[in-house]
Amino acid sequence: MDAQLIAFTGVAAGMVALPGADFTVVVRNALASRTAGLASALGVAGGLLVHTALAVAGLAAVLVTMPVLFRTVQLLGGAYVLYLGLSALYAIRRRPAQNGSGTPSGAPEDEPERPAPREFGRALRQGFLTNALNPKAPVLFLSLLPQFVPDGQPPLPRTLLLAALVVVLALIWFPAVALLVDRLGRWLRRPRTARAIEGGSGVALTGLGLALVTGPLLR
Repeated sequence: MDAQLIAFTGVAAGMVALPGADFTVVVRNALASRTAGLASALGVAGGLLVHTALAVAGLAAVLVTMPVLFRTVQLLGGAYVLYLGLSALYAIRRRPAQNGSGTPSGAPEDEPERPAPREFGRALRQGFLTNALNPKAPVLFLSLLPQFVPDGQPPLPRTLLLAALVVVLALIWFPAVALLVDRLGRWLRRPRTARAIEGGSGVALTGLGLALVTGPLLR
């Protein structure tokens, strides 16, 4: 039994499940529809695939050792998360009015509108960019993966295995979150509850974005 691989699985699972901007985006889009939530989840996994591939290729080391490039990624990521947060706060104002039963006027109570193909693409893009532009990820993967490569073992096959494991965990966790939110959709999509979640998501994403844009260099 590979004890290091088991240990890495536990660490990676905790890392993937840790709530952050990607988690918030998946939950927010899953409130719109199951398809949008799953699209965001796939996008997040795609962003993780980018980071793990860069770490395996050694390009993350270049990013970390070049402050200007690293700061550029940090600003881009922060600006995008800030945009998502402000968009969520603005979306509260555009929510449909309630009827007497607390359901949006003209909308079935438990049958949300299905997203158009462009909405699927938008949700997929949001999940991908939110994770791919995370400036902490290169440092995290670059420092984490080498610690679980046994002495005397070729590093490339092992790091490829570890990277693939992270992506698989993301493909399990984030779709599960999206499906759970959709399962609770009838309650979560009530106008008052949806507004509260939308507002909380907007505040969280706006705060994260501001922290990245105005904060010190993350090293």
